[in-house]
Amino acid sequence: MAQTVLHKAATRGFADHGWLKSHHTFSFANYYNPERINFGALRVLNDDSVDGGRGFGEHPHDNMEIISIPLEGDLEHRDSMDNVAVIKNGDIQVMSAGTGIYHSEYNKAANSQVKFLQIWVFPNKRNVEPRYDQLTLQAEDRHNKLQQVLSPNPDDAGVWIHQDAWFNLGEFDKGITTEYKMHKPGQGVYVFVLKGDVNVNNVLLNTRDGLGIWDTDQFSITAETDAEFLLMEVPMEF
Repeated sequence: MAQTVLHKAATRGFADHGWLKSHHTFSFANYYNPERINFGALRVLNDDSVDGGRGFGEHPHDNMEIISIPLEGDLEHRDSMDNVAVIKNGDIQVMSAGTGIYHSEYNKAANSQVKFLQIWVFPNKRNVEPRYDQLTLQAEDRHNKLQQVLSPNPDDAGVWIHQDAWFNLGEFDKGITTEYKMHKPGQGVYVFVLKGDVNVNNVLLNTRDGLGIWDTDQFSITAETDAEFLLMEVPMEF
């Protein structure tokens, strides 16, 4: 019998720093909820909005897989590996922090917001050599079907990380249904709705709701309206 945990959008943690407004699905910074530390290897899911010209100054990370998915605007990235890049809606960025990395992320525009998802996944290997990658995705590849955007395999579709994780994006018209099959035993999927209403195994989710599902080999997902969503499959024990 599938197990589920539902996180409605309004129950997320929220931080208002003026220039930054951030919703936290899991405990982060000053938001702490002992029942919402992580979902398996998925540790952080932040829904961030950054004012024009502002951003996160240089700061360190280690031993974490960090994924950014821009939803609106342009995000400028700099790091201690001499990478300088801009990621925008339609792109995905990944960093393996490994032995240690410094980076900064800024809104490249002066007068408009940048909105993006910041996602952290615990790695399955510690102290790896830090690495950076980004990829521009093709929107038509997720229209009424699942588009793999991340996996453990450098030769597979999307970016890759040091973990048995698979991420998929979907942009479905109303009424479209698909089945999702777990890649391995002991995995779970966290469904995050970017826009619209979706039904996952008879649980209705609205915009920015999240649902974790595990102890099952597969599940169905139906768009009750035109909808966009992100599926994050991760090990439940790691």
